Amino acid sequence: MRTVLGFDSGTSNSVVAVIENGQPVVIANAEGARTTPSVVALRKDEYIVGQKAKNQRIVNAKNTISSVKRSMGTRTKINLEGKDHSPEEITAKVLQKLKVDAESYLGHEVKEAVITVPAYFDDSQRTAVKNAGEIAGLEVLRIINEPTAAALAYGLDKNTNENILVYDLGGGTFDVSILDIGDGVFEVKSTSGDTHLGGDDFDQKVYEYILSEMDEKVRKIVEKDPNARSRVMQESERVKIELSSSVEANVNLPFLTAIDNVPVHFELTITRAKFESLIEALVEKTKKSVDQALKDANMTIKDINQVVLVGGSTRVPLVVERLRSWIGKEPCKGVNPDEVVAIGAAIQGSILSGERNDIVLLDVTPLTLSIETLGGVSDSVISRNTTIPVSQTKVYSTAADNQPQVDIKVYQGERKMVEGNKMIGNFVLDGIIPAPRGVPQIEVVFDLDANGILNVSAKDKATGKSQSITITGNSSLTESVERRNGAEQTAYRAEKLLKEHRDKFEDELAEDLEDGIKAVRDNLDTENPEVLDQSVSELNDILMNAGEIVYKAAMEKQAADEAAKEAETSEAVVEDAE
Repeated sequence: MRTVLGFDSGTSNSVVAVIENGQPVVIANAEGARTTPSVVALRKDEYIVGQKAKNQRIVNAKNTISSVKRSMGTRTKINLEGKDHSPEEITAKVLQKLKVDAESYLGHEVKEAVITVPAYFDDSQRTAVKNAGEIAGLEVLRIINEPTAAALAYGLDKNTNENILVYDLGGGTFDVSILDIGDGVFEVKSTSGDTHLGGDDFDQKVYEYILSEMDEKVRKIVEKDPNARSRVMQESERVKIELSSSVEANVNLPFLTAIDNVPVHFELTITRAKFESLIEALVEKTKKSVDQALKDANMTIKDINQVVLVGGSTRVPLVVERLRSWIGKEPCKGVNPDEVVAIGAAIQGSILSGERNDIVLLDVTPLTLSIETLGGVSDSVISRNTTIPVSQTKVYSTAADNQPQVDIKVYQGERKMVEGNKMIGNFVLDGIIPAPRGVPQIEVVFDLDANGILNVSAKDKATGKSQSITITGNSSLTESVERRNGAEQTAYRAEKLLKEHRDKFEDELAEDLEDGIKAVRDNLDTENPEVLDQSVSELNDILMNAGEIVYKAAMEKQAADEAAKEAETSEAVVEDAE
């Protein structure tokens, strides 16, 4: 049976899970933790990922990046040690670590995966996550919404029919989804949210408060010192977590900075009441999405049978308290908010692999998809909360006499005018036969797949001429970046093979592998792509020889084991005969 990994690629932390013997298992990382900080650092040309990256952040703040999830689907460049990285590349480093740790646990290579995204991620953000998975060496079978994954995990063994509200407040994003579950069918009725609201914003409020309590001279020094800022931000996160279980927390920052060569120590006590006053407006902001989701699902609070909490930020007492008052029900405490999304992704993976066939998942698109018409009016083709996959067709015409072409501009959003929405793609259909305006018939088809990724086509019904586009968004990947990522993957595979099977190789072959790995990595930043391609090709040739030796050794061991087993059987037969 195929193994498909389920990834929760989170803003603050990431998790990987798998289905074993029909049951979901969260896989601990190499450090023994079940969650891995979504933090990447570069230090002396070596990438550090996860807890180790987070630990060294204070002394290497400039070359450490976290919360990159908020930049997915943009052309943001992240500079580490003078090298530009796309958000997809940084995310891929975290996914790759989780993949390696999962393979170590399972004892074999795994290539297929399901990766979760916030329900309110748009098309370009979803495509960017899929790209990150591919850079990490994964075949991404499905992109699934985080609240939907959580609902899968919550309702896996339940036989009752109920409406559930999934409240997902993570490190950087917020989603709320309403689902009807029962008889193995998980149907998403509506979804809403905010891709820039989460625990990071709580940390920021604490950070700003701590700075406001400092002496002005100290504050100005701290604000200009990246390492000092990093210490204050890390302490802000710690205080937030502590205040989820304590009524007060102490801020303790010894040797934070120095004035006239005199060390400055900073201490402060923050009460839970103060913390709640700082974040109250942010928590209240989530109610708007809860109300919108209920409205879109044509439900009231009375129709909700259960509330499921997802994301580490739902551990904040004020969040639970406000949600309880809004819904009038005690939220479900039966799922781990840090792990439930990854478990749901693993369940979806088992469905796609054919291991389970007793679950039907019906998800929706979170945002309306439309095209621009005359006057900048946004004309909806696929409305938000439409069940996916879906295909919709509309017929349009020209706006002027003898118009030779039409510019198809695709938008995502809820505004009536396109200026209030986000343009996610455009293309031109030309060669239209001259005719009075309104006469040509232009058929536009929107195909939205199960990953929430859109394909758009337009056809002139008179000539049969057509054009199409797959919306890939503002991906910052380029040919050079993809070449570099492919080279890094080859070097990584070679390094892993050498580490695991060094005892099977002659010294000369081991040295060839080491030299090949070094050559590829030395050429990663070369301006001549042919040089990098040549070093990768040479390393692949060495890898082929090494792989042949590993397989030959495995076959010889298997033959020896079978011979030994036969010998034992023969001896047993002789003894019985005697």
